Amino acid sequence: MQINDSITKRQHAGAGAAFTLVDLFYTLAVLSVLCALVIVPWSRMKQKASLTTCSENLHQIGRALSLYCEDNRDTLPVGLSIPSVELWWSYKEQIKRYIPNSGLEVDKVFACPADRGYSDPQPFHKTARFAHGSYPYNGVTIGDVPNIAGWRLHEITAPQRTLLAMEWCAHAPLSWHKSRTGKRNLPFYGDAESMVVFVDGHAAFTKIYYDGYNAAYTRDPIPGYNYKYSGK
Repeated sequence: MQINDSITKRQHAGAGAAFTLVDLFYTLAVLSVLCALVIVPWSRMKQKASLTTCSENLHQIGRALSLYCEDNRDTLPVGLSIPSVELWWSYKEQIKRYIPNSGLEVDKVFACPADRGYSDPQPFHKTARFAHGSYPYNGVTIGDVPNIAGWRLHEITAPQRTLLAMEWCAHAPLSWHKSRTGKRNLPFYGDAESMVVFVDGHAAFTKIYYDGYNAAYTRDPIPGYNYKYSGK
């Protein structure tokens, strides 16, 4: 009788242990689903917030460039020769006083939250030679590269399509906000989406043309795109 009671107790204990293990697996499965339901929307919200911040930054930069022109006979800046600062980023020194709350806050306006840098081991906005900015100006004065450096605003025939400034990744092109290469900066690819601001002041998340060989900024796109680098 005692032997049978002992066997029965062990059977019940085994059944309880098995139920606990199944229950544990079930709980883990539920938690996994809940995590997916929370993490995915949170990730999308973070991405959207990053894009919104970037758009607001470029809108302010566009406004500052416009104010600079008002004080300089309607003329857009030309890159300054500043030791240790790349030419395409030197415009920041010319326009930063036109950005509200200039000072320490001005660097935030020039910093894209998704900036992951390129050849340097840190983002552009944390690198001195890029003037601590994520956004180069459409003023690349190299050979026959189209640009608007030194142009007068009234001479630009399509201000709603002509680029004024952009995320660096538009030059490649790559995308920091909707990357097809994860956190890698290669390979470049066509129709990568980047945030840009146009001469007329509006900012947009824009697809950038890539011919498969040349950096995007070296030429205007083929028909079908809503932007161009040249003023004419």
